[in-house]
Amino acid sequence: MERLIRTGKLPQKTSLDIPFSKIGIGFEKLDRAVFDPEKAYDKVARIGIKKIRLQSGWQRTEKEKGVYDFAWLDDIVDNLIRRGMEPWLCLCYGNPLYTPLAEVVFGAVGCPPINTEEAMNAWINYVKAVAEHYRGRVSFYEIWNEPDCPYSWKHVDGEEKDMLRDAREYGAFSEATANAVKAVDPDARVGINIAHLHDLSFLNNALAVGDLPHAIDSVTYHNYSTNDQRRVEFIQAIRRLLDMYNPALTLVQGESGAQSRSDGHGAMHHYAWNPEKQTKLLLRILLQDLYCDVEFTSYFSTMDMIEALHGRVDNKASYLDFGYFGVISATFDEDGRATGNYTEKPSYYALSALCSLFEGDIKPAPHLVYSREVMSSRRMAGKDCNDETIRILPFTLADGRSALTYWNATPILNATYEGTTTIAIHVTDPASIELIDLRDGTVYKLPEQMIADLGSGFVRLLNLPITDCPVALVYR
Repeated sequence: MERLIRTGKLPQKTSLDIPFSKIGIGFEKLDRAVFDPEKAYDKVARIGIKKIRLQSGWQRTEKEKGVYDFAWLDDIVDNLIRRGMEPWLCLCYGNPLYTPLAEVVFGAVGCPPINTEEAMNAWINYVKAVAEHYRGRVSFYEIWNEPDCPYSWKHVDGEEKDMLRDAREYGAFSEATANAVKAVDPDARVGINIAHLHDLSFLNNALAVGDLPHAIDSVTYHNYSTNDQRRVEFIQAIRRLLDMYNPALTLVQGESGAQSRSDGHGAMHHYAWNPEKQTKLLLRILLQDLYCDVEFTSYFSTMDMIEALHGRVDNKASYLDFGYFGVISATFDEDGRATGNYTEKPSYYALSALCSLFEGDIKPAPHLVYSREVMSSRRMAGKDCNDETIRILPFTLADGRSALTYWNATPILNATYEGTTTIAIHVTDPASIELIDLRDGTVYKLPEQMIADLGSGFVRLLNLPITDCPVALVYR
């Protein structure tokens, strides 16, 4: 970037400053009280996100049959709303009052209430109570969490997963749950969930049950992968499947992220993660989600915290499994609770920059006129990059400006890239051209020698910097 002219930074807008955004973040696992939300509220609000995902915590809310205590969740929901955020709820997990397996599983994770009629009726009553209690404060609900994963939809602990059986069970469970929500809050939106982008069979079998495609409004997908090169392709495949069942269904990305350390647990654990790689993947995946025109997209997660997916109530060591997906880091006490000083990571500032630039109803813009050219590049002692892994995703921003986001999608873990590329664009105001480094929101102008007038509104931008981390070329 040293050839460019630094002109400042994007404003760091808070959630209150941004009326609408398709960008969100996770504030999960407070059903298991794994971090102190009071120390995180202001920090997460300063990112500028709008949508914020919570888990409803049946076992924490109903500790006596038929008695619901929402005080713990009310405090979280109301604090987030006061700071300009829009909480949405994942309805989960089990409850030891009704499911024996939940008595021994930490947080009742992955214990669906389908073993008896009493359990299912209790779940429906709980769901109705949640929807009634949060009517006007929560408008979107996700049914369960990752039911296509072995840990999260289990009949017997350690049993081999039966995907076809579980998909059909989940479909029937979801239709009943969606109907329960809408019975008390007809305006609420409800989505079902999958965790695997590459395999649509679970989702297809769930959607084939009853009238599920018309009982819900959305499908949320989660995804954790070091390889994002086929992400758009996979998302578009889900879109085609939904169109087959009900074209009105929207897509939401509910969980996706990367760790910032290599010694963590959970998805992609022990890979060669560091803060820089986390930042790159955050930007790459969220931009691809937005380009697929999702209803909204959510980064996982706000905080470093225990994973707590395979914990046993009587074995503390089983849930002291720390994950480092947060854009905020913390230290941990002896019970695994995030404590100490909550510290922003580089990914925090990248997410903030993305929220600032992509506020409002941004749209993918495949109609934008541009072309990538390969020119001589003295900086590279040769030519511009011509790799097949170059990605260019065009958008129209809420203020009407065009934004070409681009990067070289080399493998995150074992490659870095720095080079140049040349892009010709059609522009009405050449003076408006800016290049924004999305890692921190730094804004640059191009020197005159990098802009060639091709006539009739076309300009060639010569030897622009390109790395494996997205930047945004913005212009009118």
